[in-house]
Amino acid sequence: MSASASPTPSDELSAPIDARAGSQSARPAPAAEAAHVSFSYGDRKALDDVSFTIARGEIFGLLGPNGGGKTTLFKLISTLAPLQSGDVRILGCDLRRDTLALRRKLGVVFQHPSVDGKLTVAENLAHHGRLYGISGARLKARIAAMLDQLGLSARAGDLAETLSGGLKRRVELAKSLLHEPELLVLDEPSTGVDPAARREFLNYLAHLCDAGGVTIVLTTHYMEEAERCDRIGVLHQGRLVAIAPPGELKARVGGDVVVIVAREATALSARINAQMGVATTIVDGTIRVERPRGHEFVRDVVEAFGGEIETVTFGKPTLEDVFVKLTGAAFHAGPPMAE
Repeated sequence: MSASASPTPSDELSAPIDARAGSQSARPAPAAEAAHVSFSYGDRKALDDVSFTIARGEIFGLLGPNGGGKTTLFKLISTLAPLQSGDVRILGCDLRRDTLALRRKLGVVFQHPSVDGKLTVAENLAHHGRLYGISGARLKARIAAMLDQLGLSARAGDLAETLSGGLKRRVELAKSLLHEPELLVLDEPSTGVDPAARREFLNYLAHLCDAGGVTIVLTTHYMEEAERCDRIGVLHQGRLVAIAPPGELKARVGGDVVVIVAREATALSARINAQMGVATTIVDGTIRVERPRGHEFVRDVVEAFGGEIETVTFGKPTLEDVFVKLTGAAFHAGPPMAE
């Protein structure tokens, strides 16, 4: 496990992958490892010197706002975009040389639905299975197993276009697992589903790791989704600024997080700093303070500057607070956009 607030959080990846193979021979090979990966669209750099490892059997989340590089990294891992620079090895396959072999080991769930609405649920699965060379009795058995595991057996004969967003997501997952992949890659898997369906979907992903030994990599801008991951890689403007379990990341924030809204935020921030000796930051026009026993600070700051404060809130650190601390910028999910 690696953790750092620097742009290249895994020191063990400073050497080329092949050079490190001998030193890691005593450990199980990781499901994926990347070293110094960069990717550009013309003059715009979408990924900048990204390095990480993903252990087998873990849920690894890539958290960041839209435009941060998540989708580009998803495209690389899922072999949809060619590697421009750096080294990547996934399930023992070199991303440059072994693309075809790797695709047989991957299950992929895209951000936008790929089910055919004019086919039934079972027909969608059958068509997908044939693309992977599965047919006959094995195909029937795999379809039945996936329908059962994802609670879709009763809807097997329904047209996909009649399903709810949550059920369509289940069909997508059933398709991706039909050929029994070792690594499941998901791009914003909860997009378009309600919170209850999202929780149900995340529960099943956890079950896949625990019972099936599947490794899962997902991109997300949902904090709830990121909280359920074993580890998170935080992406900002194409750079990986930290990798750690969610709890460890939140522990980096110094105590409670106090957010103050004021008409003259910059001036009030300076006065709080000068009169109370408290470090403050301005993020999106609000004053943010990290303090142990935040409720006591709220009392003191309201007593001292109540006439200048419009609202003040405090709470335990969230992953959004972690992002602010790491980057100095607010976390804006915004509408989906190309990366």
